[in-house]
Amino acid sequence: MNGWWVVAAGNGGVQHNGAADLVKARAQLLDGARTSRLDPEALRAALVDLFELWLTSKGNELGITADSGLSLVAVGGLGRREMLPYSDLDLVLLHDDIDPAVVAEVADQLWYPLWDAHIKLDHSVRTVPQALRVAADDLVAGLGMLEARHIVGDVELSNLLIGGVRREWRTGIRTRFDDLVTQTQQRWQRSGQIAHRAEPDLKNGRGGLRDIQLLDALAIAQLTDAMPGLGPDVPGGGLRQAHRRLLDVRTELHRVAGRARDQLRAQDADEIGAALRIGDRFDLARTLSDSARTVSYSVDVGVRTAANALPRRGLARLRRMPVRRPLDEGVVEHSGEVVLARDARPQRDPGLILRVASASAQTGLPMSATTLNRLSEDAPELREPWPKDALNDLLVLLGSGRGAIDAVEALDRTGLWGRLFPEWGAVRDLPPRDAVHTWTVDRHLMETVAYASGLSTRVARPDLLALGALLHDIGKGRAGDHSVVGAELATHIGRRLGLWPSDIRTLTAIVRHHLLLPDTATRRDLADPATVAHVVDALEGDVGLLELLHALAEADSLATGPGVWGDWKASLIGDLVRRCKLVMAGDPLPQPEPIDPELVEKAQAGGVHVTLTPGEGKHNFIVTVIAPDEPGLLADAAGVLALHSLRVLSASLGSVGDSAINSFVVTPKFGDPPDAGLLREELIRASSGALNLANVLAKREAEAVGPGPGQYARAEPRMIFSTTSTPGQVILELRAEDRIGLLNRLAGAFAGVGANVRWAKIVTMGAAVVDAFCLDLVDGDSPHQRERIESAVREVIPRPAPPPPKPEPFDE
Repeated sequence: MNGWWVVAAGNGGVQHNGAADLVKARAQLLDGARTSRLDPEALRAALVDLFELWLTSKGNELGITADSGLSLVAVGGLGRREMLPYSDLDLVLLHDDIDPAVVAEVADQLWYPLWDAHIKLDHSVRTVPQALRVAADDLVAGLGMLEARHIVGDVELSNLLIGGVRREWRTGIRTRFDDLVTQTQQRWQRSGQIAHRAEPDLKNGRGGLRDIQLLDALAIAQLTDAMPGLGPDVPGGGLRQAHRRLLDVRTELHRVAGRARDQLRAQDADEIGAALRIGDRFDLARTLSDSARTVSYSVDVGVRTAANALPRRGLARLRRMPVRRPLDEGVVEHSGEVVLARDARPQRDPGLILRVASASAQTGLPMSATTLNRLSEDAPELREPWPKDALNDLLVLLGSGRGAIDAVEALDRTGLWGRLFPEWGAVRDLPPRDAVHTWTVDRHLMETVAYASGLSTRVARPDLLALGALLHDIGKGRAGDHSVVGAELATHIGRRLGLWPSDIRTLTAIVRHHLLLPDTATRRDLADPATVAHVVDALEGDVGLLELLHALAEADSLATGPGVWGDWKASLIGDLVRRCKLVMAGDPLPQPEPIDPELVEKAQAGGVHVTLTPGEGKHNFIVTVIAPDEPGLLADAAGVLALHSLRVLSASLGSVGDSAINSFVVTPKFGDPPDAGLLREELIRASSGALNLANVLAKREAEAVGPGPGQYARAEPRMIFSTTSTPGQVILELRAEDRIGLLNRLAGAFAGVGANVRWAKIVTMGAAVVDAFCLDLVDGDSPHQRERIESAVREVIPRPAPPPPKPEPFDE
């Protein structure tokens, strides 16, 4: 008898007439005060021995012996030899067509002591054919019986069940595979990803213990190795180490909670981390992320390998072998995976890793595990500085949108990404320190890369944007300001990649200042010249760097989590960037857009013209209105557009002679845009007074918004006046939240205070507007006139909700 058993059982060991001593012995194993505390693995082994001893002794007492025609089989945790402190006891009592009354009596004497001791028991009594039918009809039960293990009694009876279940699983996997995958995906959807959950489900979550059981089931079906795609030398130690870590955490979770539990609660994480000598809750989260992502990658590989290995029958067996489609030099597609060409020589081609990864990211096809293993074993290190082709392949990979995330994840789980970027180790699986961040730091970097790829046309150097997105938080996980530390690392990485010295300086500046725009825009007064000067000085007047940081700020925010990037933040950063550009480039104040000569010619001919043409976006259209330049035309045109649910995204307003030429970029809120002839007809009706736009729009807004806080703005509107060189003329820059018919209302407000709109630039960003109006003031420019304009504008733009009324003083 083992030493632990002597301590746990105390005097007399486990009694045969009940299970109270079994519970007592289990409690003593868990009580570190009386015995030297067992580590999780030793504890699980001790619990397996404890339950097996009790069940064996009880079985012998009840006559469950080798020649009795009875057999006791364990499934679940005891069957896997993974008994946790408060795991359910899953048992099957097999019998060989024995008298039902005899079997029932034996079963009662076996189950009732366990129930009386409050041990959770999942039990069944069956013949072998009955058990095989259950396994064949019920996928969950079938998966469970794959883990069956003989405990006591007729071993041949147990072997008939174990062998039969496994044999039928192998022969029937072709018809059950789709249901198995669907069931797994539904479980993931319910339980989420362990790697990115604050309180993960260690058993059912993606990357958890159920997934390891899935791999074992596929291996039993002889479709894949139980440890596909990973070895012991990859980050984290591979699948075997990941499995043990998950079991250890779940074991300690049971010990801490004092009952069965699968979900790791935040309040228990510090205690569990300390018990496992991992560290605090952040260290534990990092360990779980690494383990779960290793399991997730292994499951992806295992399921994909199994699908390709499924036995084919009938006509499927006669199909030709899959064609190898070339993707890049030394890279082909085969059976839905990216693999090496037959003539590829990884030993002589260090850039092959990036070509394989970029092909995967671009096509959306996964990289074969065999290919990744071969690259890991054979591909040499890239020399420094990298060849231009290798850098180009990296940029192709990073510019592939969301496809880059899966490709880099696969490289990282197999140790190849860390070979390319050794600095990645400090951020790998590093958990965020605040609830705003959804992802681990390394995943956040790749999410930022994916979002940045969609913004690449906004900047002159999309290559530096992609690299900046990849490296902007690379300094985290180290001592010191991560922006400063990251900038130093970016300099070294830039040299390794073979960038030009000027590009290295820009990349370093991107990482160093990646928080400059959002921090400044949200914490300082943008109307203060010192604010703009602070940014301009920090960036040394580099307009290109400013544009890169602007795009990165958006990508970084979108990659952080829901709600981090919105219209308000976009408006503030956009305003700051525009002001900085004016100072950096010495640009003049906003000027009217040049007018197309064809429009000028049509305006000179007179009359009312309305055209509607497709815009640059799929759902964008350009509405051009040419009409006599009379007071109220802008308000009428904008009102007609709003009446037909055409949202103005931007506008350019100008005039030639006696005619106004107003172009609006619009998007329909519902369906397709109306016919241009209808817009022209209603514009004429509005100008003649036959159509009361103000009443119709007010009713439309009331129906859309309704009473209550929806009619109020969430941010304080801002108006900035600038003087032009023309006497009596000012430029008003308006930043406010949008509302139905806002441009119509603004035009009416200007007309009501004697301010004629000479030209305008209208920009709508989400729920916010950033508009510039050049106003000719009938009564001249003066503080009083500006106050009148501001007052009139405030009447028509959304206003912040009024503060709640103060409570009345208590009258005694």
